[in-house]
Amino acid sequence: MRIALFEPDIPQNTGNIFRLGACLGIEIDIIEPTGYVFDDKRFRRSSMDYIKYIKYKRHLDWDNFFNWSENNNYRIVLFTTKSQKKYTDYSFQENDILLFGRESAGVPKYVHQSVNEQLTIPMVKGLRSINVSSSVAIVAGEACRQLNSL
Repeated sequence: MRIALFEPDIPQNTGNIFRLGACLGIEIDIIEPTGYVFDDKRFRRSSMDYIKYIKYKRHLDWDNFFNWSENNNYRIVLFTTKSQKKYTDYSFQENDILLFGRESAGVPKYVHQSVNEQLTIPMVKGLRSINVSSSVAIVAGEACRQLNSL
C-alpha cells in the first residue's frame, strides 16, 4: 500500500504525512507540481527527522504517476467528498494507492475519471472537508488494520 498526494499546497501537511508514512511503513508518492518548494523549511520542520526513514517518489505530473501506477499493477483509490461510498465498507489490498487531493481544490475531473475507486470519510453534513493530513491518518489506520500490516 502507498499514499499519494495530488499537487499538495501546504508543506506542513505533507511533512505530517511523511512522518505518518515513516511510522507506519507506508511509501509516499508526490504528484507534482507542489504549491511550495519541496524542501521548504516548514515541510522539513513538520516531517522532523522522520524524512530519513520514509521512502518516497516524486512524479512530474498526473500522467507520469498514472502510467507508473498502471505499469506496477496498483489500484488507485481516491478519497473525496464527492463519493457516497464509505472507506469503512471497502476492502483494502496491498496494491492500493490511497490518493488524496490538493488542500485548496481536491482533484480535477480527469483524475476522478481515471481512478479505480472513489471513497469518502463520512462527516457532519454542511461542513466542507477534513484536513488532508487528518484524512490520511484516518484512512491509513483503517487500511493497516485490515491488512494487519503493523
